[in-house]
This record gives sequence, C-alpha cells and structure tokens, in this order.
Amino acid sequence: MDMDSNETAVRDDLQTIAFYNLENLFDFEDDPHTNDNDFLPTSVKKWTPKRYKNKLQKLSFAISNIGKKETGKPPAIVGLAEVENAKVIEDLLNAQHLEAYNYSYVHYNSPDERGIDTALIYNAEAFQVLHSETFSVPLFGNDGERDYTRDILLVSGLLDGEKIHVLVNHWSSRREGAEQTEFKRMAAANKVIEIIEQLKAGDKHAKIVVVGDFNDDPSSNSIKHLVNSQDFYNPMNVLHTYTRGTSTHKFKWNLFDQIIFSTNFFENTPNTLSFDKADIFDINFLKLHKGKYKGKPFRTYVGPKYKGGYSDHFPVYAIFKK
Repeated sequence: MDMDSNETAVRDDLQTIAFYNLENLFDFEDDPHTNDNDFLPTSVKKWTPKRYKNKLQKLSFAISNIGKKETGKPPAIVGLAEVENAKVIEDLLNAQHLEAYNYSYVHYNSPDERGIDTALIYNAEAFQVLHSETFSVPLFGNDGERDYTRDILLVSGLLDGEKIHVLVNHWSSRREGAEQTEFKRMAAANKVIEIIEQLKAGDKHAKIVVVGDFNDDPSSNSIKHLVNSQDFYNPMNVLHTYTRGTSTHKFKWNLFDQIIFSTNFFENTPNTLSFDKADIFDINFLKLHKGKYKGKPFRTYVGPKYKGGYSDHFPVYAIFKK
C-alpha cells in the first residue's frame, strides 16, 4: 500500500477532476424515509460500524491517490455517486487519508427510491464554489407513475481561478435490461443537453465537464447523442477495451463511468486550463488479486456476502494543465 517510494513532486500547473461510484456508501443508522434496510447492523448484510469505518478508510485512501502519480497531489474535484446523505460525506472527508486536506462538499438529497445521491467533493485550496443546484430527470413508468431517479448536480466555480461548470450524474440502471431501460438514460442525456444549452446561453465560452456513472458505455446511444449534439469530447472512447473498464457484468467490462467535456479545453490559451490526459484509476490495490475474478474491482459486497473491499467500480479521472 505504500506509495511514498515514488512520490511525484507537486505540480502546480496540473489539476485532477475525477468521478467515483462508491458502491452504497450508507451509514449504519436507519433512515425511516428511504429504503436503507439492507445497510443496518441487523440486516442480512450485517452493516456494522466496524465495516463502515473500514470502507471509509479504504475509500479515503483511494480518493487521495487519484491522479497523484501525475500531479503529486490528491484530486481538486471528485464527483461521487451512491452516497446516502451529507453525514457519510463528512465521515469520508474526516477519514484518515483525506482529513489532512482542505476538502469540502456539495450535496443535495435526491428523490431516488434507494436514498442514494450524487455529490461533489473538492479541495477548497484549488476550487471555489460560486453556484450549485440540482435538476431532476422527468421519468414515468408504463403505468404513468412518476419514476424517481438521482438528480443531476450542477456545480459552477473557479478552478485555479478559472470558471468551470461540473455536472455530476448517476443515470438509471440497466437492471430490467439495457434495451428496456434505454429511454430512461436518453431522458437523462436530454436533461444534461438542456442544462448545457442554458449554460452556453449565459456564456458561449462556458467550460463544461460532465462526469458520472451513466450506466451506458461511450458507444451507447445516450452518450453519443449527448457528445454529438453538444460537440463535446469523450476521452473514454479509447479507454474501453475487452480487458479494461470500470465495472464488470458477467465477466464483460463496462465503462459506465466517464468524464466528458467541452472542446474549448483543447484551446491553448495562456493561463487557462487545457486537457492533458484521462484514464481509469485501476491501480492494483483496487483489484482482486486471485481467483476467477482476478483483476476485477475489489468490492465491499457481492450480493449479501461481505468482502471488505473498496467499491464495485473503479474511479475515472482527467488531468487539466494550466
């Protein structure tokens, strides 16, 4: 676990923006308003304070190292998915490997049935929040009933003094089948497009970064629709291969976790942020080391079975250079 032997000098000209689906970061207390009963000490999963603390230690270690090899420091901004509430975010930021840094967060409760939200954590020395709000995705089931999913979080602020807008997403899952649920992710893509167009109407040079677990790959219709309609760039296109992704399903890699951005991050204007590189943070300590699932994410649970790992997703990150 020791990464100090090959410490990179801190690079003041580089900043990392990341995204991480934390795999059900729930506290161990019962919230009567949400369906969190799987994550209680008395549940089948036996979600105890000790297991919760172990997960916080592991996640804080992982987050503190994203992009560190390149920049010499932890990420400036991390979009998060699958946090239960503000308390778990505070506990995460106070965990061993993050408490030394000046991290703060933006979080709103969303109407998701499972009670999981998106959020954004940021290093207050690198990023200053100017504005934040959430947008809901209007979804209706076949019966005409409203179907609640995670809100899209917009955070606008100054990264090293330059204004950027970050949209954090966690689109509807494929649980009932990829094709059967595609309309839900298309609705989310259209909502993101609407938000981007509002931002561009206010400032045609707006620099926008869209991060999230989209439950769709770079080649999926919803992502292509979003990227093409806005002339955005998706660096994740080239990262998705048979042997690499951010999560697996039936031994196949998916790259549902992505970072997509406006092409003005390619402009080489002095003193502005430009795109440097993007990657999957699939470092060895996040992987299983043996058995038939070797190389796959080391998760906290597999069904009701406690494994004690990090998450069922690898984080993704992009580095920007000033």
